[in-house]
Amino acid sequence: MARPLRIQYEGALYHVTCRGNERKAIFRDDHDRNVFLELLSDGVKTYNINLYCYVLMDNHFHLLLETPLGNLGEFMRWFNITYTSHYNRRYKRSGHLYQGRYKSILVEKASYLHVLSRYIHLNPVRTRQKEKASLSEKKRYLRNYPWSSLLGYIDDTKRGACIDYAQVLEAYGGETREGRRLYWEAICNDVSTGLDIKEEVVGGSILGSDSFIKWVRDRFLPAKSREIPAVKRVRKYSTKEEIIKVLCKEVGKSFDEIKRERGMIRQMAMDVLYRLGGLTGTEIGEMIGVDYSTVSQGRKRLREKRKRDKHLSALLGKIEADLS
Repeated sequence: MARPLRIQYEGALYHVTCRGNERKAIFRDDHDRNVFLELLSDGVKTYNINLYCYVLMDNHFHLLLETPLGNLGEFMRWFNITYTSHYNRRYKRSGHLYQGRYKSILVEKASYLHVLSRYIHLNPVRTRQKEKASLSEKKRYLRNYPWSSLLGYIDDTKRGACIDYAQVLEAYGGETREGRRLYWEAICNDVSTGLDIKEEVVGGSILGSDSFIKWVRDRFLPAKSREIPAVKRVRKYSTKEEIIKVLCKEVGKSFDEIKRERGMIRQMAMDVLYRLGGLTGTEIGEMIGVDYSTVSQGRKRLREKRKRDKHLSALLGKIEADLS
């Protein structure tokens, strides 16, 4: 099994998830959930973790946390082993409780802390059982879901002792009645419009601006690794600004001119933004002013042309070399 990408440094922010083995339940009743939260509270104090939010589902959990000491691995090792020991003792079982290693996404705090907290808090209504529920039913369910830190964000009488609410609520006016109201309004809007940031995660491991991803790539990622596929995916990632600059130089056109093109040059832009920039078809379409299917079809046509056209192949190779 390939090792997941692990980047640790002081002050790093992570979205951590862990799923039950074979997608089976990791909580059988409220006693298990309460034990889990008690251990979580003990752990964040012992390991000096800043916990911003959590959501417990039947077969997995979500945490949004910051590590001032750069010790995510140490904390998660203790936490998962300790809860697994409780679970195995209580149900007279042995073996793994979780499906492999925990998953952690490194997050740029300035850009994504408050948005990601909302994304995580939406999980209870992002299930098959709730997908056909009305908007009012979903909002009511979230407001009454007991195994989430959301309640403490919208009602100060339900605050948990181990949660740092201030930094998230700062984006909504602070820890005041108005700040909590605005946070709940943002959640309600997310329920109505949908909030999905999965496609913004680069290499399945990093969520942040182009400059943040470049900083992480240049500072922390090994140049080569056969064991960690995510390193290869993030390593080859270039910011869209870098790609556009090189592309414009090689084809002798501005990006506005490229966007107005309907042939090979625009297809080249779509292709290198996808392959070398880590952007999705939807994101590229928004940049260029076309729909997702046009991006997909354009990239397909370019691949076919590249096989036949030596000049095109050489030009793309030059762009790839400039960005590598």
